[in-house]
Order: sequence, then C-alpha cells, then structure tokens
Amino acid sequence: MKSPQLLQSFGKGEKIEHRIKNKNAIIYTRVSSKEQTENMSLDVQLKGCQLFASKNQFTIKGVFGGTYESAQSDERKEFQRMVAFAKNSKEHISTIIVYSLERFSRTGENAIWLSRQLRELGITIVSVSQPIDTSNPSGVLQQNILFLFSQYDNDLRRQKCIDGMREKLMRGEWVGTVPTGYSYDHSAIQAGGKNEQRIVINEKGKFVRKIFEMKAFDQLSNTDICKTINKMGMSLTMQRLCDILRNPFYCGNLSHSILNGQVVKGKHPAIISEEVFLLANNVIQSTKRNSSGYVQGKLKDETPLKRFVLCGECGTPLTSYLVKSKNLWYYKCNKIGCKCNRSAKVLNEKFEEVLNYYSFDEKMVAPVSEFITDMYFKRSEQSIDEITNIKTKITELEKDILTVEERYALGKISEEIYDRTVERMREEKAKLEKGLSESFLNLSNPYKTISETAKKLANLRDRWVSEDIHGKLNLQKLCFPEGIFYDRKIEHYRTQVINPGIKVISSISRRLEKKIADKSIAYLDLSASVVPTGIEPVSKV
Repeated sequence: MKSPQLLQSFGKGEKIEHRIKNKNAIIYTRVSSKEQTENMSLDVQLKGCQLFASKNQFTIKGVFGGTYESAQSDERKEFQRMVAFAKNSKEHISTIIVYSLERFSRTGENAIWLSRQLRELGITIVSVSQPIDTSNPSGVLQQNILFLFSQYDNDLRRQKCIDGMREKLMRGEWVGTVPTGYSYDHSAIQAGGKNEQRIVINEKGKFVRKIFEMKAFDQLSNTDICKTINKMGMSLTMQRLCDILRNPFYCGNLSHSILNGQVVKGKHPAIISEEVFLLANNVIQSTKRNSSGYVQGKLKDETPLKRFVLCGECGTPLTSYLVKSKNLWYYKCNKIGCKCNRSAKVLNEKFEEVLNYYSFDEKMVAPVSEFITDMYFKRSEQSIDEITNIKTKITELEKDILTVEERYALGKISEEIYDRTVERMREEKAKLEKGLSESFLNLSNPYKTISETAKKLANLRDRWVSEDIHGKLNLQKLCFPEGIFYDRKIEHYRTQVINPGIKVISSISRRLEKKIADKSIAYLDLSASVVPTGIEPVSKV
C-alpha cells in the first residue's frame, strides 16, 4: 500500500463525500394554518416533492411536517425533528426537499445560517418550485436572497395584521380573548349579513364587580379579596386579581400594547363605572354610594386613622364613633370579644410621635440630598447593566406577547394555548416590571427626585398635622403601606412595613446631624444598607 493512502487515516474533519454522492433525501411539508391544511395544500406539496424526487432519482428516507406550523420561528417541533434526523441519520441524508423555500423557513438570517450549517454537513436544501444549484457561491446567494424575501414578506403581513388590529381597536372593538367576566356573543348579525362583534357580561361578571367594590369601598387587601372570591366559587390567583384591577376594559375602555399607551372608548358594556375603577386603583378618593347600595361613612377630620390603624391583638381595622354627650371621638375594634377602645385624640397624638421619629430639620435637606445622590451614582456604576438587562427582557416579552396575540387573531393557535402562553408571559413581565419599579436606580433625574423627597420628609409630623383629611390619608399610606398596629398593652404603635425610602433618609439624616453636631470629619463613609430594620421604640407620653 502506498504511503499517501496510509496517510489518509490522519485526515481531519468529517468525511462528507458519502453525503454528496448519494441520493438519499427527506421531504418536509408545512402550512401556516389549520384552514390551509383543510384546503389540501399539504397534499399538493407532498405530491410535488415526490414527483420531483422521482424525476431526479432521489431515494426518500423520510417524510416530515404534514401539519401547520408557523415559519416565523425555527423552534417548531416537526421542523426540529426533521433537522435532527437529517444531521444524525445513519442513512446519510444529502438533500432536504421542500415545495418552496418559504415552506422551509421565513426567518431570513436564521434560515441562511441554518442552511450554511447543513451545507457544511453535505446536506443541501432543494426547492421544487425554485430550482437553484447551491454547489456554487452564485446559487447560495440566490437562495439566501429568497430566504430574506420570505422574511420581508412575512414582516409585511405582520405589519398589515397589526395595522388592521389597531384600526379595529380604534373603532372600539376588541381583538383576541376577552377578559374574565366577558364572553363573545356570535349571534349578532348586522343588516346585510355581516357579523358584528358583540361582547356580553357573563356569570363571572358579578365576581369582577364584587372585586372592584371590595377594593374601592371596603379597602380590602389583595390577599383578603382573593380569599373572599375563592370562597364565593371563582378561582382567582393574586396575579389574575392584579390584572383585573389594572384593566380599564371593565369600565368600558380599551388598552392594548399596539395602541402605544393610548386608552380608547370601547363598544362593550362596562361592569363598573370609571369612578369605581379609579377608586380601586387609588387614583381618586370619594364618599359616594357604590352599586350595591353601601354608603361609605363620611371621612371625619377628627378620625383620619380610621381603618388605617389595626388592632394589635386581632389585626382588625379600627372604626370610629362619636360620644355625643361629650362630643368626643373614639377608635374601636368591632371584633366581638375584643375590648380595644381608645380616644381618637390620644391615638392621633401618638401617631404624631411616630411621624416625629422619622422627621428631621429642614436645614438637613441639602446635605442629606447630596449624600444620597452621591451614593446613588456609586451604586449606578455597579448596577446599570442589571437594569439594562431587565428593560431588554421586558421589551422582548412585549414583542412575544404581541406575536402570540397576532397568531391567535389569525387563527393559527387555539384559545387554550393563547390563554396559557399569554398568562405565563404576563406573569413574567409583571415580575420584571415590579423589580424595575422597586430599583434604587430607576430615576430619570436622581438629584431632583431625591431632593424633592427629602423636602417632603422634613418635618413629617408638621406636614401631617397641616394636611386636610385626604392629604393625611395619602401621607399615612405613603409611610406605612400596610397600616400600623396599636398595641393596647404598651399603649403605643407597632409597625411591620414602612416605606424603605423613609427609613433610609431618616437614618442618614440623623447620622449626618450627629456628625455635624460633633464637628466630625467632612467625608462620611456611610452605607445605605445600615438602616433601621423597623421602627424604634417610641417613648410613652
């Protein structure tokens, strides 16, 4: 044996001559929708591919596809199975036969990349209706151009679909699945025989109305609302509850991602009024009667802590009452057996003490603002990439949700798949948005924001005292989002949740004030993490 033949065993790379020389092929057929399947399009493709294989003496080793899959993504199950078979088959597949290149993929650049990977394995893509010789650079260029035109055509269709959906929304008509509490009524027919969209309130609508009433008028927490609604017979998760409360669809308006932030008046019936919707979302406050006839008691200047202060023993929100003979107001726990009952004047004064603990002198506004701003920019250098990544993920999810909505509107996916997919994506998006909103770095003008916040927190007690009843309520909720407990045993307040910004600014102001008073060094190396874990004990009066 000659030495050159012996040296062949030391060659590198996969030998692909066997793929190029053989005539083993597989067929891939695909349509985009169920309607195309029913119109025999798959049969036409298959017969065309089989006839092409017969004329060119290809041996068919497998047929893939035969179903409807969108070519907008190469994550198709049947498509992936076909590609894996072509790459790994012991039959040494040399050719993938498709009726047209757009049946193979509409992903443009990704399709070009995949076709190149296959060619390196000795596998070529052959189109029955677009015969191109890809054994030379000119043929490869022609095929790549057709892939790009397929993507361009797909993008045009997508844009037309979005424009059509937007136009429909601007007319007040909904697109996609209707929210919980509504159903489509397909029996409505316009004059002339054209179908007219008609949305009606179904049995779940009464639960939706109850959700808004509990939030707007009873001021219940989301956890309590979920428990109540589930006991009433409707399955409700915390995420779905938040989606319902934030959806203006229920007050007769349309909000959609393709409307670019615009809210449009819808043609569907409203379950609640716009006022109730705004009340439930804390946009406005009112004492008007709700739809069930329950009249919320008039807010009294003497009892601003009503339903805000919680009983320290049972957690029940305290109500208020007037002793007419003495003309004195009292707070009281209405739970049977609980004897928590205290003068409104006393509890108001003790709440002032709590606010006074977090207050600081106005002369400290400037040094506090400068210190926190400096700390902000130091942390920004470390975390800016994280914020950018979160925003990128949110943008990608919005695009994915829009794509799913388009596919559902075009009938490419079922309602069950649409609901499951969109709900998962929206839950993931909500988590990312929550993390972004709570980020310390999510400020457009850091110094201005920090300075204005510091001014509001300076003399916090005096500000609360000078506010009207609505201002007091807003300030209370800002400081203690989940309320504050009154402990009858110690005759003072206990807190579990306090606004973290207030804790940080209050802690820093006290430390700076002490340093200034002690005439300490000019540079203060304080850490933002060194803040109180909760409200410090307030001395009894």
